[in-house]
Amino acid sequence: MRRVSAASGSRMLTALGTAGWMLLMSGFASAGDFGVTEENERYTVDTGAGLVFRVLRSNGDIDSIRWKGMELRGRKTSHIASGLGSKGTMVELSRKDDMAVITLKTDSTNGVVEDLTHYYIVRKGENTIYMATHAEKQPRVGELRWIARLKREPFSRIPEPSDVAGNTGAVESQDVFRMPDRTTRSKYYGNQQAKDLSIRGVGGEGIGAFIVYGNRESSSGGPFFRDIQNQSGSELEVYNYMNSGHLQTEPRRSGVLYGPYALCFTDGSAPEYPDMDFVSKLNLKGMVPSDQRGAVHVEDIDGMDERFPYMVAFSNADAQYWAEVRKGEAMCEGMKPGKYEMVIFKGELVVHRDEIVVSAKGTLVIPSIRIDEDPSTDEPVWRIGDWDGTPLEFRNGSKLSLMHPSDPRMEDWMEDNFTVGEDKAANFPACQWAKVNGSREIHFKLSADQLKAHTIRIGITTAHSGGRPKIHVNDWSARNPGPSSQPQSRGMTIGSYRGNNVTYRFDVPAEAFVEGINTVTIWPISGQQARDFLSPGYAFDCLDMLPAGTAN
Repeated sequence: MRRVSAASGSRMLTALGTAGWMLLMSGFASAGDFGVTEENERYTVDTGAGLVFRVLRSNGDIDSIRWKGMELRGRKTSHIASGLGSKGTMVELSRKDDMAVITLKTDSTNGVVEDLTHYYIVRKGENTIYMATHAEKQPRVGELRWIARLKREPFSRIPEPSDVAGNTGAVESQDVFRMPDRTTRSKYYGNQQAKDLSIRGVGGEGIGAFIVYGNRESSSGGPFFRDIQNQSGSELEVYNYMNSGHLQTEPRRSGVLYGPYALCFTDGSAPEYPDMDFVSKLNLKGMVPSDQRGAVHVEDIDGMDERFPYMVAFSNADAQYWAEVRKGEAMCEGMKPGKYEMVIFKGELVVHRDEIVVSAKGTLVIPSIRIDEDPSTDEPVWRIGDWDGTPLEFRNGSKLSLMHPSDPRMEDWMEDNFTVGEDKAANFPACQWAKVNGSREIHFKLSADQLKAHTIRIGITTAHSGGRPKIHVNDWSARNPGPSSQPQSRGMTIGSYRGNNVTYRFDVPAEAFVEGINTVTIWPISGQQARDFLSPGYAFDCLDMLPAGTAN
């Protein structure tokens, strides 16, 4: 065992400058004192306030987490990715004043991920492991994540949709499960959208373990993206997914710093959001200091529909940001300098696009924006649902993020056909699959003076297996549309309805219509085949019909 006092550690750091952060150091005298013990195989970190954890020097895994003397580690270690392995991995320790930093680095020989740098940061008296991850390349597993693997026994408050303990078998793949009461659970269910990520975890009598998700600027998918947060079986897994391929709508960002984020331990309740500003002063790889960032202030947005929330979002190859619109204006701060695509969302539907440039230490002021892409401004003959980028107003739409479509808590996907003027959006299915509810009819009336050419629009929020809508109007058949560009993922069965919003437009000639009752028949087409809820399909945003030439 090697021990170095704080004073001698400070002298070494002074002598070596920035490189001193990579020195191997230690310094605590006894259990309960803040410090780090350096041994041949591991570092043992004691916060001095109840949390003691060990980091393996071979691969950077955390192989023990003790809370007030109680061991919390599950069967597996906690780690970045699925563990970095020892080949091509370096683990180094530094200490400065009342703080310790353990740095993990991989090189080109590492078989999991090349050129990754991960930080564990601990401050005296805080039962929190602060973290940040710099990823030059994507891990070979295709996703960047931190996983805390814990015993189940001490924890009684666990997110139910992702608690698969006692399941009777897989419903789909090996990650969606059926429970004895026939309901479904999965690590994909009950997850929050990125805009709502704050603090989430598990609790019990006298013990809590919570992820503080922190800065999402380096993640991908925008404000409405969902990813895995928990999975509970015989043991617990608490995640921070920084990126993945789960319904990913944009390229994953590389060469950037993810975080800071944190794993907090408490006496059971969720912690207050910790101040992580100090991390920006640690000269971590890829860190852009707060005084080198800029802001955007949108002073007025014209053309909003007061029934819906609005959000302004910004993205480029290096970062993403968003800000809620309040009383017609929005303020987004702490942005990296650079050129961004700026979009305005009505609900989750893009209704305006622009490009802006953010400068360091400055605020870009945009006096006024006029929304110019909202399809709701077109006056329809009939409309089912809302143009808001979601299927939430449709039957089962609000349940898609919580359970599998086959779950008995879902209403019947094969409900009666829809009659305009009689039925509500809640009577129309949120999704349509070729092998589940593959043919739906919409009935509507036209008067003699309405027997003109019309445009039928069908908006979708995502699609699976190349699914896209084909329509008949009475005896007239539209041409087969092409597939939309969508993420290569299972989609609606893994807790999300969000892919790429696409609107299909069908120009229907006047002779297709009749006076009185008309019928539009909609069904999914695709060149691909699969069974049940994995068959080609899509989730609806909105459907409407307008006089020809009036659609934006």
